Amino acid sequence: MRVMITGGAGYLGTELVKILNRDNGVSKIIIYDNLSRNNYNIFLHSAIPHGKVQFVKGELLDTRKVKELLKEVDVVYHLAARVSTPLANESSHLFEQVNNWGTAELTYALEESNVKRIIYTSSLSVYGTSEEMLDINSIPDPQSFYGISKLRGEQHIRRLSEKKETYILRCANIYGCGTSLRFDAVINKMIFEACFQNRITIHGDGSQQRTFIQIKKAAAILYELLKNPLPSGTYNMVGRVLSINEIADTILEILPETERVYINQHMKMRELKVAKDERLTPLCPDHPVTFMEELTAFRDCFYKSST
Repeated sequence: MRVMITGGAGYLGTELVKILNRDNGVSKIIIYDNLSRNNYNIFLHSAIPHGKVQFVKGELLDTRKVKELLKEVDVVYHLAARVSTPLANESSHLFEQVNNWGTAELTYALEESNVKRIIYTSSLSVYGTSEEMLDINSIPDPQSFYGISKLRGEQHIRRLSEKKETYILRCANIYGCGTSLRFDAVINKMIFEACFQNRITIHGDGSQQRTFIQIKKAAAILYELLKNPLPSGTYNMVGRVLSINEIADTILEILPETERVYINQHMKMRELKVAKDERLTPLCPDHPVTFMEELTAFRDCFYKSST
């Protein structure tokens, strides 16, 4: 099986490439990435040997190059995106250019290709904000440029579902140690601050709840869709719902010298709570790993890399 991953050099893409590279049933992996985040860790620290993994630098809007690459693949993971934290509202033009029009161009190319399966990572940002627990049946109501652009991307990809196996995975906020780590993600930023600055910064009163998924679980679900496909459709890729204070409490238990600093503590911040999608459970059964165990391993990852 031949696989192409747009955004394959990113945080989630790098972990997926490492898993696919270990699968003897995957004969070729094309990483298609523009390296816009200037993160080259996949080339330096991923321990991926030269061989079946091929890197191609390019843009989603380069239709000619994309069409040529699609001639060589059976499955496409579309992870490439202009990314943001779920409730951020900035860079409307860039979000539209990449997440909307870039996905539209890829969709046109896929329609004309022999690719059999498309797996697209959307975002829970399409739901906007809510103090109520949402689920896959909740109506999207994006309230940021990022969320709007990801929802439009879904609409493009969904057009392919009549002819190809098509999966849209609305991904929670990812956390955890990874080769191409993102330091702007909430939990990652907090654990980094605690490890190296002995403090964590909390905006608002910390009671706001958000939805998260651990990086290895997210990558495992994506991989399992290659091996054990579910019915085509839209799924919520969710791990835990946690308040910012709960995260801070856990960090202080494993790093007790950490100072907790509140900014605008009088403010009530926006929430986004989304329930687990049980349809994904067969792909990645829940393991009895506590959040504290995950953050302890994350802390140790930082300490080992800094020695």
